Amino acid sequence: MNDKNKVTAKTCSVCFRHCALSEGQTGFCKARANRGGNIIPVNYGKLTSIALDPIEKKPLRRFHPGSAVLSVGSFGCNLHCPFCQNNEISYAGAGDVPARTVSPADLCAMALSLRNRGNIGLAYTYNEALVCYEYVRDTARLAHESGLLNILVTNGCVSLPVLEKILPFIDAMNIDLKSFREDVYRETLKGNLADVKAFIERAVQDCHVELTTLIVPGMNDSDAEMEEISSYIASLSRVNPGQKSGENIPLHISRFFPRASYIDREPTPVENVYHLADIARQHLIYVYTGNC
Repeated sequence: MNDKNKVTAKTCSVCFRHCALSEGQTGFCKARANRGGNIIPVNYGKLTSIALDPIEKKPLRRFHPGSAVLSVGSFGCNLHCPFCQNNEISYAGAGDVPARTVSPADLCAMALSLRNRGNIGLAYTYNEALVCYEYVRDTARLAHESGLLNILVTNGCVSLPVLEKILPFIDAMNIDLKSFREDVYRETLKGNLADVKAFIERAVQDCHVELTTLIVPGMNDSDAEMEEISSYIASLSRVNPGQKSGENIPLHISRFFPRASYIDREPTPVENVYHLADIARQHLIYVYTGNC
């Protein structure tokens, strides 16, 4: 084959996978593809889910409690958690699920129209929002210009250059810390723990951050792992002025229910969630239990 006929792959830089995509190919996340020699988000502005939620549902407990937030999601994810509660959209690609195209300007207008119902802004959630960080960036910038707040719910398994692009426009985040075992991230979640930790450590410097650990029996439910997770969070010293020190970072410990490939498993015993929360409270001031 002549050089001019060779297909040159382009590399996506959003996460650790660095998917090398030839023309027409779509990455692992099913949301980014090589089109015309450029890596683009094929889900830009394509919303599969939209709802006015209590902010506590994100979950955020120490950021404008009692308020509501317009929550939106698209499709695609760069992890493949076998227990994903939103697998219908996070496992999906273009054309797999119904989607409504909404521009950043139209979404901001929608959020503004809901202020009389307690809405404070926009939450980018449901699937992994940062597989289309461009939509988050563009919408969040407009939202700030309109006096709205921006909330990001993310798995945190994203490169730091992407985080830097959206961080100036994000007011609060809930970041999943799904395990403290690299082998669990690599083999079970198809992710990368080191990148999640780096993401958290950067985000807490400039943003209100709360963390969530879903307790999955047999995966991350040991006393030792919760000791590691809570000790790590407490050790985060370079946090934004509103949180002052790592022990002030809220941790949400949530109960697992059967979903996706783990549909045949038993829910996490409630007493286990409470027990692990007590361990976390030895290091952290704000520990909340969920789904109990």
